[in-house]
Amino acid sequence: MNWLVFHRCSSRRKEAPANLRFTIYDLRLQFEPRHLGCCAIFAAALICFVQASRAVTNDFFAQGVGLSRAGQFPEAAAAFEKAEQAQPACGTLVNLGIAEWRRGHAGAAILAWEQARWIDPFDPRAGADLKFARQAAQLDAPQLKWFEAASTWLPPDAWAWLTAASLWLAAGMIILPGILRQRKAGWQQALAALAFGFFLFSMTANLGVVSRTQVGFVLKKNAPLLLTPTREAEVISTLAAGEPARRLRTRGNYYFIRTAFAAGWISREQFGLVCPEPRVGSITQP
Repeated sequence: MNWLVFHRCSSRRKEAPANLRFTIYDLRLQFEPRHLGCCAIFAAALICFVQASRAVTNDFFAQGVGLSRAGQFPEAAAAFEKAEQAQPACGTLVNLGIAEWRRGHAGAAILAWEQARWIDPFDPRAGADLKFARQAAQLDAPQLKWFEAASTWLPPDAWAWLTAASLWLAAGMIILPGILRQRKAGWQQALAALAFGFFLFSMTANLGVVSRTQVGFVLKKNAPLLLTPTREAEVISTLAAGEPARRLRTRGNYYFIRTAFAAGWISREQFGLVCPEPRVGSITQP
């Protein structure tokens, strides 16, 4: 009986290296050269696609610059708009605003410069152009709440990263000393408190970013503000191009907006949001 027990145990000990070798062999199969080749081909195809998209964007941008220098501002605006749709960029939107302003579309120009500041709040060109345009058209800047004004200090993506980083830093300073069985130092507690403070403030700024997505601007001159969302609706008042407003709700092809002086319905074609919604279907030119 003892021999049988020992024989079974010894047989199990002999099977272990075989199982171990089989497992290692399976892991090696997952990293064969042909698999690495497929990954390399996929990565190369992705890089080529990105480079092709950038090339198309650069072609539209260069075309818009050339048309602007030639004084063909409607065509230049169309080229810059195509470049912005392919790859949104602050410089493209600034040039789009200049082209729209030179062709007499103050509302579209102000919207383009506001969208440029949405992407990069530190760009001085968009801020200077907006200041000049509002002084020339006698328009006011949009009225922002305190947390919305705070959200303009950084790009929207930066606030999201700051929220995640501050949360993980605060959690790490609180949890890691206990996991490592170390006593919490004073600097760790201070850093955790500071990170938690940044987390709360960045959450407030993210709320401001979400709230600012409803801010928009009138695109056309003397745009009618309607009492109901219908074509035969009574006109409450007319709005100037570039006048700021806040979208409250949507019904069909109309937005219910609130300006500094009135509230009513306006057609989608006559109002543009600072954070545009995803485009569906074909794109119509103004």
